Amino acid sequence: MDIFPISLKLQQQACLIVGGGHIAYRKAVLLQKAGAVIDVISPEINPELLAIVEATEGKYIAAAFHAELNVRQYRLVIAATDDAETNRKVFEVCEAENVLVNSVDDPPHCRFMVPAIVDRSPLVVSIATNGASPVLARQIRTQLEATIPQGMGKLAAFSGKWRQEVKAKIENPDQRRIFWEDLYESPLKEQVFNDNVAEADRLIEQALIEWQKPQGEVYLVGAGPGDPELLTLKALRLMQQADVVIYDRLVSELIMDLCRRDAEKIYVGKARSNHAVPQEGINALLVKYAQEGKRVCRLKGGDPFIFGRGGEEIQELFAAGVSFQVVPGITAASGCAAYAGIPLTHRDYAQSVRFLTGHLKEGSPELPWHELVYENQTLVLYMGLVGLEKICQKLIAHGQRETMPVALISKGTTPEQKVVVGTLADIASKVSEHQIHAPTLTIIGEVVQLREQLQWR
Repeated sequence: MDIFPISLKLQQQACLIVGGGHIAYRKAVLLQKAGAVIDVISPEINPELLAIVEATEGKYIAAAFHAELNVRQYRLVIAATDDAETNRKVFEVCEAENVLVNSVDDPPHCRFMVPAIVDRSPLVVSIATNGASPVLARQIRTQLEATIPQGMGKLAAFSGKWRQEVKAKIENPDQRRIFWEDLYESPLKEQVFNDNVAEADRLIEQALIEWQKPQGEVYLVGAGPGDPELLTLKALRLMQQADVVIYDRLVSELIMDLCRRDAEKIYVGKARSNHAVPQEGINALLVKYAQEGKRVCRLKGGDPFIFGRGGEEIQELFAAGVSFQVVPGITAASGCAAYAGIPLTHRDYAQSVRFLTGHLKEGSPELPWHELVYENQTLVLYMGLVGLEKICQKLIAHGQRETMPVALISKGTTPEQKVVVGTLADIASKVSEHQIHAPTLTIIGEVVQLREQLQWR
């Protein structure tokens, strides 16, 4: 994070704008909304800007900026001239006095940035790009303007009115957060939006009377194959409200960044012959935190019910009497194949697809080989990289032709995605040659040859 976002209270605080033109006027409008007292120093001043200065009970200094000006009397300073040398001088003077300074459209001479703002006071949303792309920030603001109802400001004000009473009733901060989250999903929100304040007051009073310590729950959530944009809306919502996130090795950092920032995060990843936490331990963690009243997100790569041992985990939850939800995710087979340009089925090449695990047992893969040797079928192997050579040998030994196309998709759907194509006869030799590492998905079938035409990424 290149910048640290803060929200300044500027009511009745002196702020200085250097410059008297249109750019200075735009910044003055924002400062006036925030309740600041605005001084302007400039040889000339826009009449509209002068009106703002007078309305905030500030003063206009009809002079060029000079180093002798006492900038320490100001909470912040904005250099808004069209002269780069003047803006640089303002920055240097303010830096020497440790005063927050912004030079408009000049990131190297900024100690703070003025973000794009969505104003639903007292709810204020700011979007900043560290000066890299103000146009992009404004575009995102436009999108948010369309999705954040005007009534959200009323809801924020209503919450502030009741905040102390709720705090006195519910002392535990985690439980208090759950109370508010549940309340915002109740009919109360619409009552506030429609200015039915008396009814909203009645609803929150009733909710406080009926409030009981929340019961724990587990969300078994599929995180998909890696690209965070492949998360479902429900997955994202539950990730944001969980108190504890228990996550696997295959969950990417970008997806973890979307979890609630202050949630407790516990890594239980498994690699071959190296389990951070055994499965029994994972099951016990889920039960433990849920029984403590926590909302637990069990975040699993791909889909939890496809080679994810999700069924075992919820059996344990059921036995312990713990409530749970299951949120499916895009499994690696469909996600990685799509991003590699390989359709798993095709009318001319494959009328069926089989998902298999390539885990070895006692050094040999145990698969129904006689069912797998079929021309118009696609085979998808999860976790098959270590046993790839033996798997290819077994298929050939049971009658599959050596020239059957095979694709290896490593770290599919992520920026590090790598795809290597070969045949049953030579694909194993290409693993080390192309430095293919887990997680890798293996696709075997005629559909692989379509990649030459259909790869798009």
